[in-house]
Amino acid sequence: MTSSLPSLDRMLQAIADPTRRRILRTLKEHAATPAGKNSGLCAGDIETGVNLSQPTISHHMAVLTKAGLVDAVKQGQWRWYRRNDKALRRLVKTLRAQL
Repeated sequence: MTSSLPSLDRMLQAIADPTRRRILRTLKEHAATPAGKNSGLCAGDIETGVNLSQPTISHHMAVLTKAGLVDAVKQGQWRWYRRNDKALRRLVKTLRAQL
């Protein structure tokens, strides 16, 4: 499997932060609930889940989105976030192959 190094580096930098890992875990827990099927969380929901301010959440979500680990969909004034599980699986597969 080939992967561009900058993309891998960006993903690793994104998950290096403990707060972003908590956000990914919060998104995973939401997706596991029946109500979470095919839906996402808005920044306010994530804010409640990880106990950080909205501007801080927005910064972390931008990093995760830019790394491709989270998908964001804008609906009106709201932005809904979901984990990109395919990208996370690809990251794990790449790490296993390279390490």
